Amino acid sequence: MIYSMTGFGRELLEYNGKKITIDIRTLNSKSADISTRLPNQYKEKDIDIRRMLSQGLQRGKIDFSISVENEQTVNPINSAAVIAAYKSFADDCSKNNVPISETDNSLLSSLIRMPELQLNGSDELTDEEWAAVESAIQKSIDRCCEYRKEEGRILEKDVLAKIDSILSLLGRVPQYEAERISVIKDKIRQALNELNLNDSNSENRYEQEIIYYLEKLDINEEKVRLRKHCEYFIETAKSEDAAGRKLGFIAQEMGREINTLGSKAHHAEMQKIVVMMKDELEKIKEQSLNIL
Repeated sequence: MIYSMTGFGRELLEYNGKKITIDIRTLNSKSADISTRLPNQYKEKDIDIRRMLSQGLQRGKIDFSISVENEQTVNPINSAAVIAAYKSFADDCSKNNVPISETDNSLLSSLIRMPELQLNGSDELTDEEWAAVESAIQKSIDRCCEYRKEEGRILEKDVLAKIDSILSLLGRVPQYEAERISVIKDKIRQALNELNLNDSNSENRYEQEIIYYLEKLDINEEKVRLRKHCEYFIETAKSEDAAGRKLGFIAQEMGREINTLGSKAHHAEMQKIVVMMKDELEKIKEQSLNIL
């Protein structure tokens, strides 16, 4: 079945006073184009995370992020550093005649939130925390795959409807073939009459030209191959996972047969059918770019 490369997965985790949010967003791409945004304590696991994403999602532009929110208002602070920073600020204000209250709560509140004045011992990543986060990452990947699957069902329905449309248009071609041959015969007869050849030579030349053009303009092989390509497209879409590239190649082969039909048509209604088939095929090619 078809999987879309458009997907989204989110997993929420609470661990040791932290609220951890894991987000994955994916779009179409020819290869696995992975971008990660990680807090400092998880950056050492960047390679492991990329491997998980590559194995689980295979292909696409993958945007991965982890955000951490502590339940406490601030992390533990370095009291000595905060006092020193406050005194330094107060001295600068005094030198510049800027009044400041010794009980200025807003200033203290700002200082204790400065990362360089907080204790960082809790930022170290333990094996237990990584195991919990790793499990959450896998769940978010699974959610993203499920999203891709649902999107793929919609995409498959739309693409196969266009294949059915091409087959339906192909079925309309034979009704114009007899008229097409008759028109070609009349044109050849008229051209030979204008040459003023004697009757014997004219008939022989006429027969030769008819055989030549009937062979040159025969479209039976193109019709058979186009139908086979369409059937193979349907079979591949329904039976294989991650078939985006393969479906793209099949669509290219379909395009070759449709183009050949157009070059051999020599009939206005058949040309219209060819144009409509090309229109449906272009839509298939555009959508196949988003198939995993």
